[in-house]
Amino acid sequence: MERTLLKRMIVAAALFFVSACSQQPQIVAIEGETMGTTYRVVVVTRGGMLDQRSLNGAVTSVFSDVNMLFSNWDPESEISRLNAAEVGQPFSVSKDMLELLKTADEVHVGSDGLFDLTLGPLVKLWGFFTPEPNAAIPSDEEIAAALQKVGQRTHITRDDDQRTVTRLQDGTSLFVSAIAKGEGIDLVSRKLTSMGLDNFMVEVGGDLFAIGPGPTGEGWRIGIEEPTAGGRKLERIVAINGYGMATSGDYRNYFEEDGVRYSHILNARTGRPVLHSTASVTVLAENAALADAWATALLALGSERGLVVAQEQNLAAFFIDRIDTESDDPFQGVETATFTALSQSE
Repeated sequence: MERTLLKRMIVAAALFFVSACSQQPQIVAIEGETMGTTYRVVVVTRGGMLDQRSLNGAVTSVFSDVNMLFSNWDPESEISRLNAAEVGQPFSVSKDMLELLKTADEVHVGSDGLFDLTLGPLVKLWGFFTPEPNAAIPSDEEIAAALQKVGQRTHITRDDDQRTVTRLQDGTSLFVSAIAKGEGIDLVSRKLTSMGLDNFMVEVGGDLFAIGPGPTGEGWRIGIEEPTAGGRKLERIVAINGYGMATSGDYRNYFEEDGVRYSHILNARTGRPVLHSTASVTVLAENAALADAWATALLALGSERGLVVAQEQNLAAFFIDRIDTESDDPFQGVETATFTALSQSE
């Protein structure tokens, strides 16, 4: 995937852990690049020795497969070949692609349609596919024309029995960056589990899945950043064990014109950037793909409607609203009861 776009879309979480404890655990950390951003895998064992070479090979192999599945910038990837398939012609997809699309449809329906994988024409129109956002605001006519190509449930069909996907509208394509990081994290996590590992963290561009007691035996402690561009101040630290976590924000990829902030988070119904005061949303979910998708969806909805949807869906969600940019404390957080329970469970 195009690195410059995804790097700007990333809402990085601060990751804290201490490697020393009375049992002297073995800790192996693997770092690299994937999907236009960086990854970090940390594995902890308290008995036996990890083969770091084998572990590194397994992790890099899965991430290589993930790029060949979900990269919208590699013409040979599965998603690119699907987008190039003839309109009306069923295209056979892998089980991993089918799984991603099922999750995306679940979130699409639950989010009033605001999570939509077919937003690519609008993202391009607003200039968010470029290294620097384009400050030229599209005309009403341009937005209306792009909206004709948007429609995850109307312009794309899926046959789960035949494992095929069909594009129904010329110009409609699937852009999976809002969920692909999470899906990649889940695939790596499953690989580690299949290797008999049960205490690890897989993080890609700030989104992650963590399981086990962590290096200290007290759980994985994960920081949520205050939503300010260039800042690294922590808003909250939560404990994660057996959950995916993702944060989506409006403060990395945006432009301003006439005092108005236009972020890359677009409303699939209006075709325009959202203008509410919600600056970031963090979601904890059973896997990283769900957390990734729902974080984007709830940010598009904003805290007022998003909190209602999160409660309806029993989601663990933490919203940070921008309330007063001139004060020393310009943000206000609100969370679901599920988020409170899960984040304090350790």
